[in-house]
Amino acid sequence: MVIAGKKLLFDPFITPNELAKGIDINNIKVDFILLSHGHQDHVADVETVYRNSKAQIVSTFEVVSWFSEKGLENGHAMNHGGSWDFDFGRVKMVNAVHSSSMPDGSYGGNPAGFVIQSGEDTFYYSGDTALHFDMKLLEEEFNIDFAFLPIGSNFTMGVEDANRAADFIGTKKVIGMHYDTFPPIKIDHEKAVATFKEHDRELILMGIGETINL
Repeated sequence: MVIAGKKLLFDPFITPNELAKGIDINNIKVDFILLSHGHQDHVADVETVYRNSKAQIVSTFEVVSWFSEKGLENGHAMNHGGSWDFDFGRVKMVNAVHSSSMPDGSYGGNPAGFVIQSGEDTFYYSGDTALHFDMKLLEEEFNIDFAFLPIGSNFTMGVEDANRAADFIGTKKVIGMHYDTFPPIKIDHEKAVATFKEHDRELILMGIGETINL
């Protein structure tokens, strides 16, 4: 994602992902890597992208510390409820209901999501999460233009709960994520889009490598 001329990458899981085998990780150059939690399918390509571009890692204290011990020292640690002004906009770390551990099994802190405010838009990147009532607080504090929400079920909320989450945060536009990568999270695309349309909301299902303007 490009915001105010800065390139942001969220939870990179590319080289181990069979669906993304056509993407060359070495061609990805970004300014910031935002990590919602420490699971392998969210941090697999952090080290390669970091070393290719010296991007700053933004995540929880535990995740940033883990990467720092591996020599990736350009990190900005945050924790739930905290906000920070970066040169692309303001980031607030918010709650997620999930789990978190690092690829080596060490403690990964608590999972998180991000609300990002810039001069262009305000959006919510939920990370992996279940539906939870704290999402209602986001509508009270922010005007969310769009949200990235997981829809694959099994490990996170599914389509129905993501639709309710969109209602909780007060947005009409959702970019679906965390689906189709593994057999337990494969979804019916047409049914998912129709479910959101029934509630006068738009669900965007991006293709691998696709670029869109929001």
